[in-house]
Amino acid sequence: MIREIVHDPLFLALKSDPATAADQQVMTDLLDTLRANLDRCVGMAANMIGVRKRIIVFCNGPMQMVMVNPQITAKSDAYEAEEGCLSLAGVRKTKRYRRITVRYQDQTFRPRTGVFEGFTAQIIQHELDHCDGILI
Repeated sequence: MIREIVHDPLFLALKSDPATAADQQVMTDLLDTLRANLDRCVGMAANMIGVRKRIIVFCNGPMQMVMVNPQITAKSDAYEAEEGCLSLAGVRKTKRYRRITVRYQDQTFRPRTGVFEGFTAQIIQHELDHCDGILI
């Protein structure tokens, strides 16, 4: 189901809780909402649809990918980026890394590890900031 986008900075500044198997519908809703906003959005965190769980979705090339309980375990090659956000007006500068390693669970809660680079790595970092209550 496509959900409304949350714009409340007080809610968005709250840290997200770990996701569980009971959050399958959140994953589906988050993917549906991302797909409905692909013309202006490349990634979303669950708090953007009003759910404080560590779930993110993002475009990885032409596919949309789900990460449950993601954590960056390695990062390299820092740079300054300018980013906008579907939940917040304007563009802001932030520090990002060109290459990251992420440990996460897939939609079936199988453990995974992935290495991401470039724009995909930047998207993941932005969405993980959402999970940590960091407003960009």
